[in-house]
Amino acid sequence: MEPVARRRYDAVLFDLLTALIDSWTLWNEVAGSAEAGLRWRRRYLALTYQAGTYVPYEELVARAAVETGLAAGTAAALARRWDALPPWPETHAVVAALARRVPLGIVTNCSQRLGLIAAARAGGPFAAIVTAERVGYYKPRPETYRAALAALKVDPARTLFVAGSAADVPGARNAGMTVYWHNRIGLKPLDDAVPDFTDTSLHRLLDLV
Repeated sequence: MEPVARRRYDAVLFDLLTALIDSWTLWNEVAGSAEAGLRWRRRYLALTYQAGTYVPYEELVARAAVETGLAAGTAAALARRWDALPPWPETHAVVAALARRVPLGIVTNCSQRLGLIAAARAGGPFAAIVTAERVGYYKPRPETYRAALAALKVDPARTLFVAGSAADVPGARNAGMTVYWHNRIGLKPLDDAVPDFTDTSLHRLLDLV
């Protein structure tokens, strides 16, 4: 009898708001246009990466809104509609299939409350949902990735990380994981960081895991 081939990965970790969820659409709707939404989102991401240690997520989103010329109540309007965040079309099917093979986890820069709401929109089941608020640091600081690895009790070298944002590529690689960049909207790499795999959908994960 031939030996059973060992799986390449023992677990898969996901970024949430870009890799599994189409958060861009909701941000654009709340901002009033795709252009305003993009400016807002880019500024929020910049503030998050600069923060490092956790400050309230909702405060950063509100600050980014005001700094990009949006009304002061825009961030609160986004939070009120958070449970309408749409998953990408294939998210539920791919996540369900992967969950039958290996444990899955989420690593997100959300607050705990908003992270759990968004994770529910992504389907599941997820064995671990790690938020920046819970850990005390924002990605791409290594503490967030390490917390998820510890929660799943897996070796980073045997874990595939599915990035959505550009900063997750070097962040997850520096934590020792193989990186699949779900670059749905054609973002530019950060600091010339090169993922191990790049695709515009999640479907290829079913061939890798």
